Amino acid sequence: MDAVSLKNIHKTYDKGNVIAVDDVSFDVKKGELFGLIGPDGAGKTSIFRILTTVLLADKGSASVAGFDVVKEYRAIRNRVGYMPGKFSLYQDLTIKENLEFFATVFDTSIEENYDLIKNIYDQISPFNDRRAGKLSGGMKQKLALCCALIHKPEVLLLDEPTTGVDAVSRKEFWDMLKDLKQQGITILVSTPYMDEANLCERIALIQNGKILSVETPENIVKAFPVTLYAAKSDNNYKLLTDFRNFDAVASAYASGEYMRIIVKDEHPDSITLLKDYAEKFGNRNVEIKIIAPTIEDNFIWLSQKEANH
Repeated sequence: MDAVSLKNIHKTYDKGNVIAVDDVSFDVKKGELFGLIGPDGAGKTSIFRILTTVLLADKGSASVAGFDVVKEYRAIRNRVGYMPGKFSLYQDLTIKENLEFFATVFDTSIEENYDLIKNIYDQISPFNDRRAGKLSGGMKQKLALCCALIHKPEVLLLDEPTTGVDAVSRKEFWDMLKDLKQQGITILVSTPYMDEANLCERIALIQNGKILSVETPENIVKAFPVTLYAAKSDNNYKLLTDFRNFDAVASAYASGEYMRIIVKDEHPDSITLLKDYAEKFGNRNVEIKIIAPTIEDNFIWLSQKEANH
């Protein structure tokens, strides 16, 4: 039995004028660390709200821990831990007061579930008397995760949990998720950060409410269907503009130090063709090479392919 299952979920807002979730289907296996990867506005939060039974889909069906999100919502709420994207704990309560409140809601206690939250709780307990509103981003993150785990959920739903925290806190958080997975908890996490996709066992790429691909990170990269070129010059902005006006180029986009180039018709002299064209328009110190694609490159490719349909 899958821990999470969505079948043809559709959700609109503004009387049907805005499509937030467009015929989405995917499954999360029991004990899996699964990532929902996409930018802001892709539909990730709507999916999480449907799975946590606080939002009804217009069409389709979904289940969590084997229970239907509409008919058996009470059973789901006792078995799911949810961490929303925006910090939603009580700012005026201390760390300990927040934890004790959520423990009381689920008729349990910190002591009863200490074995599960130990590694996280031990990091924040020295500040038990500090109000939640006065905590750093990383500490708020750990407190919210502790509160989501206080009742030993079967499934943990984390909606963009690392947004707005520093790189060190992001790494610590993913290390905590790996520890939780080893304790048998199923984890569904959403993120706009493509580099975090590699930390999941499987991922679903989502854009404009549509699922573009569901696979392991490795297989998504392997499926990239064309040769990818990286290019840079003394003036990358001019180089990018020139390539976008070149008929032989199918796609050109910025990505860090090097821009990415995809040509329409691949042949052995593509690098020479691109370099000659760039230098013809006055670009200096042009460097072009073939590179291995990343998950972000695959996401852009699939998004463009979907947009052209």
